Amino acid sequence: MSGQPLPVIVSLGGFNGAGRASGHHAVARMGYEALDQRQKQRTLASLASMMGLDNPSAQEQYILDHTLIRRIELQHFDVDSVLWNQRFPTESNGHPVNFDIERRHLPEDIPASWKVTPTSVTHVNVNIQGHQEFLLPTNREFEVKAAGQLPTGYEPGKLYASRSHPRGLEMTVCAASDALGNLGLDWEMIQQRVPADKISVYAGSAMGQLDSAGAGGMLKARYNGKRVTSKYCPLSLAEMPSDFINAYVLGAMGSTGATLGACASFLYNLKNGIADIRAGRARVAFIGAAEAPVNAEVMEGYAAMGALATDKELRQLDGLGPGDKLDHRRACRPFANNCGFTIAESAQMVVLFDDALALELGATVFGAATDVFVNADGYKKSISGPGVGNYITMAKSVAAVRAILGEQAVREGGFVQAHGTGTPQNRVTESEILSRTAEAFGIDSWPVVALKSYLGHSLGAASGDQVTATLSMWHHGLIPGINTIDELADDVRTDHLAFSKEHRQFDPARARYAVINSKGFGGNNASATLLSPAATMALLKQRCTSQQWQSWQAANEAVSQAQADYDEGMIAGTIEPVYRFDHGVLADGDVQLDGHRINVGGYEVSLELENPF
Repeated sequence: MSGQPLPVIVSLGGFNGAGRASGHHAVARMGYEALDQRQKQRTLASLASMMGLDNPSAQEQYILDHTLIRRIELQHFDVDSVLWNQRFPTESNGHPVNFDIERRHLPEDIPASWKVTPTSVTHVNVNIQGHQEFLLPTNREFEVKAAGQLPTGYEPGKLYASRSHPRGLEMTVCAASDALGNLGLDWEMIQQRVPADKISVYAGSAMGQLDSAGAGGMLKARYNGKRVTSKYCPLSLAEMPSDFINAYVLGAMGSTGATLGACASFLYNLKNGIADIRAGRARVAFIGAAEAPVNAEVMEGYAAMGALATDKELRQLDGLGPGDKLDHRRACRPFANNCGFTIAESAQMVVLFDDALALELGATVFGAATDVFVNADGYKKSISGPGVGNYITMAKSVAAVRAILGEQAVREGGFVQAHGTGTPQNRVTESEILSRTAEAFGIDSWPVVALKSYLGHSLGAASGDQVTATLSMWHHGLIPGINTIDELADDVRTDHLAFSKEHRQFDPARARYAVINSKGFGGNNASATLLSPAATMALLKQRCTSQQWQSWQAANEAVSQAQADYDEGMIAGTIEPVYRFDHGVLADGDVQLDGHRINVGGYEVSLELENPF
């Protein structure tokens, strides 16, 4: 092999509102109307398996209605009756506030204005003079009622012994298991072939685990008169998805962690994996992100910023009255007249090999991830507002395509996955950036994809949704249309760009690259360069001998069959997530160490390092 190792994508997995990423099912749900009857039946079967339904053909409409963006379901919270504590100040006004209470409910520190008189062994009377504030548990209607949610009935924590894990970590286990199963190769065999320090895992969550089993429970417990458990704090950490993958799915001992870049976090982690493989620090890299923000507290924060599309604003856009039915499916409207983004949950994973290992093991090639460019915005007025750094990331991503594939490939065959949040600021600024980038590189009509119209915005996992969907779009030859909009907004720049409300068929052999664009609060911009399977295979042929190519083709037959068998097993519901709790735990006695190598549990790591300086 000449030059640096090529980071090849050999598996994808994960779950979002469109279903399962492996087997290319999630994109099939997004482009459902454009599928033939056989593909539709298989898509329904995959979703029905997740949702615990029998006879998917007879429940087609139910399955379609209970996937993608929709009204928030009770498994998350009741949007019509959200619990909260209202301030309840009282004044005695010359007449004391008086009540009886069980002694065990008294506060440890009795306020000075309270006079407490025992009335029995178990009860006391409380007499309050003057001012006293109470918190009164009550309910209110939530102003935001739409979100991108996992298919109804799919509860990842029920598929393995989750032991009250936060939802984001439950989704992580299932997504990593999906990517591992879709690899089509035995993981223990890979561990024997690849040194332990040459396997990287980079995965995280931009927000951390904020539901009631994580940081949310920790912060609310005492406030609500409950106990803080020992799990709340450690399981809330933002890098915990990578920790769970190492500890309970892979048993990996290589480089690990999470780089956070708000909504661009998945691409930040992909950048780490690419860098490891190109530098030879790793031969395998698991890249992922998981986010579970569909809860009232997190959404309250984004709503307070004016970032989320509220029912009131959506009604105004559509000219609907208070009693008219609102279509929550259309809550996210990228590049159209819109009012905010729609929050979503998702966990997505990709697996990278260096190209030599992919050829050696017969791995299926889904594409290549060659570069991720990250740039900040410089000085800003609003920390959450878009800025100029995205011009740099986009231009360098296209320039990377030009360097690898040439000018003609840039101009004639590719598409761009827009960040496309559905906010007024995004539609103006991103369309300007995409248009000027296309013009600079001589692209006449650049197809623009905006998948958040189907999935919503899964924050740190959002660019993972884009990456896995891109790989599946090459498989299907299908670009899902932006079908939640009526027309583009007047302030959207369209020069050199091709937007479409309708699904578009394309030739995967000609669309040789994709640029994934992601923007994050704080001025975090990331754009990734992906090469199509066809372009990657052409590169691989140039980088190997004819004998290596023939060996890969022969070995890939068994891998492809294993992947097909995995997909059938997932549809049949016979495959459980990989969760190895208290499995193969290594201790001091499992380590042999000298000055030249270290052996840990049978896995050897060389200590023969060179002076890099």
